[in-house]
Amino acid sequence: MNATRPRILISEVGPRDGLQSIKSVMPTPAKLRWISALAAAGLKEIEVGSFVPPKLLPQMADIADVVAHALSIPDLRVAVLAPNLRGSQSAFEAGVHKVTLPVSVTDEHALANVRKSTAQLIEEVRNIVALRDERFPGIEIEAGVSVAFGCTIAGTVTDDQTMRMCLAMAECGVDEIGLSDTSGYANPAQVRRLFRRLQSEVGEKAGGAHFHNTRGQGLANVVAALDAGVTTIDSSQAGLGGCPYAPGATGNIVTEDLAFLLEAMGYDTGVDIDSLIAARAILAQALPGEALYGHVQDAGLPKGFSYADGRAPSAPQPEGCLLGAAQ
Repeated sequence: MNATRPRILISEVGPRDGLQSIKSVMPTPAKLRWISALAAAGLKEIEVGSFVPPKLLPQMADIADVVAHALSIPDLRVAVLAPNLRGSQSAFEAGVHKVTLPVSVTDEHALANVRKSTAQLIEEVRNIVALRDERFPGIEIEAGVSVAFGCTIAGTVTDDQTMRMCLAMAECGVDEIGLSDTSGYANPAQVRRLFRRLQSEVGEKAGGAHFHNTRGQGLANVVAALDAGVTTIDSSQAGLGGCPYAPGATGNIVTEDLAFLLEAMGYDTGVDIDSLIAARAILAQALPGEALYGHVQDAGLPKGFSYADGRAPSAPQPEGCLLGAAQ
């Protein structure tokens, strides 16, 4: 590992955030193969689904089977999303390692997403933490602060608005507070500023970054988050995903491209990019016609590329210029 740079945790959210906005339901056997392939590629944390009523989100109707499979994979940290107390209790009982609670900064997004005001959300989180503390100690609770950088429904979100929700989450007793660019509004200067303020105001509870690439700023925002000291970045294989309740918020940043960016910059991720690219075949087969995004899978790793920990690529590197003409 490069001694001058920390290891960065890539938290894969494809099986949850990636699939939640896709109409065609991914068959359970394919989901299980996909999660296994992602873990085999070196991803250590995967958000495998959400505990929501199947009638509202049929894509997650198999969440119990998916969690059971994921828990059987050695050294994999199994994360899920739960929007309320009932879903959180089911997640706790399933034995997951981490539950993320979506907590919107604006009332408008909160009502559209989970049918609660921000005040009601804060009370719900307080009750969830109390339940965890009483019956399920050891399970981590993350508050995923949604529309932290701007909201397609309400419009501009100020830093003070976002920090008020973050401080409320800290007071509720969550373990970690992450910032989500649900609507794809963030820019690097804003990202750097907000994460530094988050760290200053909530200390060790300051968590990771979740960016959408709606306006093409995703990886630039990652670099800004790294500058601010963030060590956990969410991403989705092939860029799948997007919040159904944030109009125009297209997919997440692409895991394959993120892993290359981090390793090329000297950050150790533990991910094998060639194996990660190979896992895309499962998506292509299980979700025919679904758009899959990214660049690294087309261009391949550069000649001479090596991982931050000194590993060599597992697949042969390209020879010469693939376009047939140098510029």
